[in-house]
Amino acid sequence: MNIELLNPYVLKILISARNEDSISSISGRIGLSYGWTHKWTEELIKEGVLKEKWRGVLLQENNHSYQNILKFIKENLNNIQFYYSALQLFGIDYCFTKTDAVYLWTEGRYNIARYRDYYPIFIKVREKDYPLFLEYCKKLGLKINANKGIFYSPEIVKEVICTKKDNSYVETLNNTIDFMRENIYNFQPALEMIEEMYHKRLKIKYKEVTSI
Repeated sequence: MNIELLNPYVLKILISARNEDSISSISGRIGLSYGWTHKWTEELIKEGVLKEKWRGVLLQENNHSYQNILKFIKENLNNIQFYYSALQLFGIDYCFTKTDAVYLWTEGRYNIARYRDYYPIFIKVREKDYPLFLEYCKKLGLKINANKGIFYSPEIVKEVICTKKDNSYVETLNNTIDFMRENIYNFQPALEMIEEMYHKRLKIKYKEVTSI
């Protein structure tokens, strides 16, 4: 493959591309202008990774270059950050929930019971989109409901009701507070943070009282 094709735009296109797709759909999912998406798609067509079809493209899954790129992704990008960033390229309805919602609402100040060897990522996925979510995970070698390592822990719902926080879709603050209250022994410090950050009257007393 032409070395110029090994760039972030092409990687995003190949991560996001479905078996039968359109340039406009890919452009929307990866957040790149139609013009630039069209340019790199044309290059991938020349390489035989994509095949032109009327008003769209077909992914050539058995193409040698495509298989090598997938292998590179699986071997080199299989980390926590990739699990989070890849979700944005799937084009599905999802949001972060539970511990991930707490992490986002506390702006990264509270993360509990997760480490490199055991790192569940808690998301809600719309039932209609779940088969597509499974296809992407299989394609990229991303784990679901595993016992160790990094993996998605999805909750399948009819509709995803969420809000946006720091460019991430997340369960609402009130629902996240309810989750923390239900698991108070794990999230009492986080509730106090939320109380201070968002001026909520939660009546949480976690800090030690000191006297002079």
